[in-house]
Amino acid sequence: MRTLPVFLILQGRTVLVLGDGEVARRKAAPIAAAGARIVHATRFDPALLDGCALAIGADAEEAELAALAAAARARNIPVNVVDHPALCTCLMPAIIDRDPVTIAVGTGGAAPLLARLLRARIEAAVPPLFGRLAALVATFNGRLRQSLPDTRLRRRVLERIFTGPAAERVFAGEEAEAAAIIEAEIAAGADGGGAVHFVAAGPGDADLVTMRAQRLLGEADVVVHAPDIPSGVLALARRDAPLLCLAEPADCLAAALREAQDGRKVIRLCAGDGAAVWAREAPEVRRQGIPAAFVPGLATGMERANDLERIQGLSRLGVGQ
Repeated sequence: MRTLPVFLILQGRTVLVLGDGEVARRKAAPIAAAGARIVHATRFDPALLDGCALAIGADAEEAELAALAAAARARNIPVNVVDHPALCTCLMPAIIDRDPVTIAVGTGGAAPLLARLLRARIEAAVPPLFGRLAALVATFNGRLRQSLPDTRLRRRVLERIFTGPAAERVFAGEEAEAAAIIEAEIAAGADGGGAVHFVAAGPGDADLVTMRAQRLLGEADVVVHAPDIPSGVLALARRDAPLLCLAEPADCLAAALREAQDGRKVIRLCAGDGAAVWAREAPEVRRQGIPAAFVPGLATGMERANDLERIQGLSRLGVGQ
């Protein structure tokens, strides 16, 4: 990681924007939206930095930009000079605003265009109403901490809220109904119990894992897997979730049962399409009274080739024409 992403609290603070042009105005807009007081200048004077929390340079003479950067560095004020990475001590990311949720995408200055393209993808995947969901849940934070002081149990309830019926009601514009569901979730506490999700890794490339599998990996309390799961797929798991690597299928099943019986959300991560592991282990999970669900993976390259060959063969026989 080349840079450390940090969100600055700029409400009521002063930010200097040096330069007069479209780029300078575009950079100033999100800073003003964050509540900062913007000071615009076309010529640099060191006194302009007095009381500043941040300095931005764009659309100004090179000598002015260099002087701004040097003075800001000397006073330990974060400075960003557009298209001059050597003069910067901070970088401006591409921003997805879902107030109060803010998502920032940076490339360490290596590929700003790529950051913008990634922003477009994330904006499509994260609708604006996610911000409303976050704002609604925030009104229950005090109740959640009081009712569920244990962090792990509180996280489990929050996961049910963020991924369950309460979220669906918010997305449907029914916030009063969502609030009632959140009340019920808090009252139920951790009674939801454990579960085992059999998640298939597919061909083995992290970017070919299904979106549902990625979401579940990010929510799991523990991930149980065999040694044949690629590290890139394992990296999709939540950072603090233990990864239990066991060579024998019977040991994987025993570990998944043990963790689920302790009330944890378990991912039994399987290679390929996962169908064989699901058929072999899911019946025992259900016999233990533990909910089980299957998330199939994408077909491997060989499976796709076989499917294509079968389709072409049917076509030659006139089937489906």
